[in-house]
Amino acid sequence: MAAAGAHRPGPLKQQNKAHKGGKHSGSSQRRAGGRVPVKAQPRRRLRDLSRVDRRHQALQLRRQRKEAVLAEKRSLGSRDGPPHLVVVVLLHSRAAAHDTLRLLQSQDSALVRADEGRAGGFALLCPRLKQRWRFVPAPAGDLHAVLDLAKVADSLLFILDPVDGWDSAGEYCLSCLFAQGLPSYALAVPGGTDLPPKKRIDARKKLTKAIEKRFPEAKLFPLNTEQESSLLLRHLSSQKQRHLAFRDRRAHLLAHAAEFVPGQESPLLGTLKVSGFVRGQTLNVNSLVHIVGHGDFQLSQVDAPPDPLSLNPRVVKGQKRSQDMEVQDDSGNGPDEMEEDVKVLMKADPSKQESLQSEVVPDPMEGEQTWPTEEELQEAEDSLKANRRVVKVPKGTSKYQAAWIVDDEEEGSEKDDDDEDDDDMDEDLLEEAVSQEGESSEEEAGEEESETMTVSECLRDDQYDEKMEEDEQMLERYKQERMDEMFPDEVDTPRDVPARVRFQKYRGLKSFRTSPWDPKENLPRDYARIFQFQDFSRTRKHLFRQIEKEETEGASVGWYVTLHICNVPVSVMESFKEGKPLVLFSLLPHEQKMSVLNFLVRRHPGNSEPVRAKEELIFHCGFRRFRASPLFSQHTSADKHKLERFLRLDAALVVTVYAPITFPPASVLLFKQRSNGMHDLIATGSLLSVDPDRIVIKRLVLSGHPFKIFTKTAVVRYMFFNRDDVMWFKPVELRTKWGRRGHIKEPLGTHGHMKCHFDGQLKSQDTVLLNLYKRVFPKWTYDPHVPEPVPWVRSESALPEREVEME
Repeated sequence: MAAAGAHRPGPLKQQNKAHKGGKHSGSSQRRAGGRVPVKAQPRRRLRDLSRVDRRHQALQLRRQRKEAVLAEKRSLGSRDGPPHLVVVVLLHSRAAAHDTLRLLQSQDSALVRADEGRAGGFALLCPRLKQRWRFVPAPAGDLHAVLDLAKVADSLLFILDPVDGWDSAGEYCLSCLFAQGLPSYALAVPGGTDLPPKKRIDARKKLTKAIEKRFPEAKLFPLNTEQESSLLLRHLSSQKQRHLAFRDRRAHLLAHAAEFVPGQESPLLGTLKVSGFVRGQTLNVNSLVHIVGHGDFQLSQVDAPPDPLSLNPRVVKGQKRSQDMEVQDDSGNGPDEMEEDVKVLMKADPSKQESLQSEVVPDPMEGEQTWPTEEELQEAEDSLKANRRVVKVPKGTSKYQAAWIVDDEEEGSEKDDDDEDDDDMDEDLLEEAVSQEGESSEEEAGEEESETMTVSECLRDDQYDEKMEEDEQMLERYKQERMDEMFPDEVDTPRDVPARVRFQKYRGLKSFRTSPWDPKENLPRDYARIFQFQDFSRTRKHLFRQIEKEETEGASVGWYVTLHICNVPVSVMESFKEGKPLVLFSLLPHEQKMSVLNFLVRRHPGNSEPVRAKEELIFHCGFRRFRASPLFSQHTSADKHKLERFLRLDAALVVTVYAPITFPPASVLLFKQRSNGMHDLIATGSLLSVDPDRIVIKRLVLSGHPFKIFTKTAVVRYMFFNRDDVMWFKPVELRTKWGRRGHIKEPLGTHGHMKCHFDGQLKSQDTVLLNLYKRVFPKWTYDPHVPEPVPWVRSESALPEREVEME
């Protein structure tokens, strides 16, 4: 009874910890044998500061940044820095540019000097404020000139209309400038005094509301009196400068004057002497320079002429330059130094000068150690033929069939394969040519029948018919783009050519994402002409670190210099005489060499016309401008990227071309030239990488339809049309549009029917697909010469409708 009534512990009984014998400090010291462990203090604790020290460090960093910003503001437009370059851009056809420039020139105690290089440009010197400006009006309607001037401008002065602000041409200009990179800017509104006071206030409110969307936190400056113009100048000189990365890391220069000296061998090539103020970085005579729109060139020497925009001409600035750099001139520094000959700052060193070589000259015998004998060549050819027969013959075929298949495959030439690769484009071109011939014959017949019409009406009808022809071509492209969206990558199996011959360069993949693909496999011959980095990102970081830390010998920022550029065509000087800007950029190492560039772009919302791959487009990449026919591919994180046949409207794509190396960051603008010469902005983005190993895969989808459906098997037809093709593509996995997976079991008959096994029962409305893949490469269509676009005022799409009707 006592045992039955004994107390039993419940679930809440106290649980004491067990004694950990042998793990206390005494036993551990005995096991260590007197050895004391090293205390490793982490580096993070060494860097930890107290609260007062952290606040003091943050205060010092803020002071350094503030001093750097103030020093930049003081140097820009000062006596030691370059003049403040202001580009005047008209955003409306009714904007009063002449009155704006006249008001800016009418400043008290300021000297005005006309610009020799550009009509309407002038320099404004104010010794009292110790400031100097250079105003350059951008030519109205010239897109290339506006973009080139914005590349080197310190500030942009937008001239608006007091009622409408900007028109469609101004909107197009702003879209291009924002995509390229906008420097500091100011908004000026001249005129509007002739409006009634009430309408003037309403127009001001409407304009302010429209500007808030495009220019947040921007201030409108009325420009009707001298006092308002002085306020605008003060704002331009005191506002914070916005930096563009692609120009801050390179020395750049806007030509103030130029002179062409013809060469002895040919008058079409010679030495171009360009004078201007150095901006951005120090200019080295041994580096290459790029004249925007004309190409890369070498320098022979750099001179130091007197500064034409000096605030105090009596100050001898040559003495300071001679202290900073050894001037290669034996003349003494006297008080009349400004009247002496131009001093030579530096001359190019042939041993240190960058080379103009842009391509690698491929050696066909590279990698060969000895010259093979005739017997070795014959043995290699025999073994190659034997290997071809072993690889290309399907299982279960006789010797006669095997020989016939090999001969049939060998008859297909590379040229035919390349043509078949672009079969869709060839069919489009043939259809367009047939439609053009048919319409031209109809036009000729119409002209013969309409003999009673006047000459002007006939011309109008011809123009109208041309527009209709373009509309029909555009309609055909819209249909192709729509078909590609509905049935992506699907093609019809040819009836006249065996599928194993037509698609012999394609392969099947178990998984597009995980299956391996060697980036060095079957490269085209153009890859032997390009340069490739072992680690491009590491080279880029090393170069940028050198620019930031190391001091380069050369012409410093703010110096007025004359560059002697060698082997320049006379067309460069002719374009400068026509009033177009002459912009120079110094190149970083390797930037003259050709490679494969990848750009990440997105369609511009103002353009929805279909753009097909391998169409010629115009690129504005950083400071370069060129033409090329690119490839479009998806932007993913995988190692393989699927080719896109059209530039999508709803997704960001990667554009791949052969082009000179450019170190990112750099903006890119893609234009398409119309038949009338107008350039349409179709996409904007940035430079993604310089990587020839980026794999772009073209996918072809062969489709078939289930003829008889069983539990897990089905008879499929219309995918192939002969028995041998079914046997050839038997190892490739099948899939359906409704998610089934399967494979080919055996052919049925001789007309392409095949028995397939799937992981489930098919539906009667399902479609069986077979995916084939092939790596594609861009075409070598790089052309540095871009034709000049037609001005905006000549294009109907760049003007409001009422202005077109008035014309």
